[in-house]
Amino acid sequence: MKPVLAAYGGGLLLFLALDYLWLGHLARDFYARQLGDLLRDPPQLGIAALFYLAYVAGIVFFAVLPALREGGVWQAALYGALLGLLAYGTYDITNLATIRGWPWTVSLVDMAWGTAVSATTAAAGYLAARWLG
Repeated sequence: MKPVLAAYGGGLLLFLALDYLWLGHLARDFYARQLGDLLRDPPQLGIAALFYLAYVAGIVFFAVLPALREGGVWQAALYGALLGLLAYGTYDITNLATIRGWPWTVSLVDMAWGTAVSATTAAAGYLAARWLG
């Protein structure tokens, strides 16, 4: 149980920090230009917290735990990347199909971000489980 908690705690801290940098600073203007009035200002942090808590649990379950059993940090990163591409891709492709005017550029950037942040979080969760668990 301790490795799982270490993976979850370490992964959650890193995911929150990276997403804060991405959404709050690095890509803030990009999303504002692309999505305009669709964005909430300020965002609903309680709802965002539900996503973060659930999604990092998914990263631990689907990427970190299998890598702890049978692989290594690169396997965790690969599984995390695949999960990120699938999860963010599902969201973005659904938006392309259902929201009039949803920008392709947002979907492509968002899917790339989801892939990268999920891979990084899975690798960090794996390392936290190995070092602290």
